[in-house]
Amino acid sequence: MMGKFLTCELSGKFIGISVQYFRNTYTWAMNLSELLFLALTALGVWFWLDSLKTREIGVNAARNACQSDGLQFLDETVAGQSVRLARDDAGRLRLRRVYAFEYSDTGNDRRPGSVTLLGHDVEFLHLRPHLYVIPNNHENIH
Repeated sequence: MMGKFLTCELSGKFIGISVQYFRNTYTWAMNLSELLFLALTALGVWFWLDSLKTREIGVNAARNACQSDGLQFLDETVAGQSVRLARDDAGRLRLRRVYAFEYSDTGNDRRPGSVTLLGHDVEFLHLRPHLYVIPNNHENIH
């Protein structure tokens, strides 16, 4: 009986808690912490893979927009600016990611652009408007 139950060493009184109880509690706690660790690891891997897929969608959207406007898409990449939770039109909670990129209209300058994705759908694509200076025929340039 001494090996199966804990007793108080000084008083010798019987406490009534079995060693098996502590073993089961410790095992359950270890299993719970291991499951939590595995769940967090799986969530991290999912987020990383989903971010790679979304980034590739952003690169393709920016490349196509630059190509259609006759602009040069610089560095062939986008950089993440922000990640937030947002709701789509159906009310589902999705990740809204904003990516920044650079493009050039003349080849001598860099202009900022951005692409916003909600889930895997392009929500906004921003290219700064071009500034063309057209001289007025009535002005004299000295």
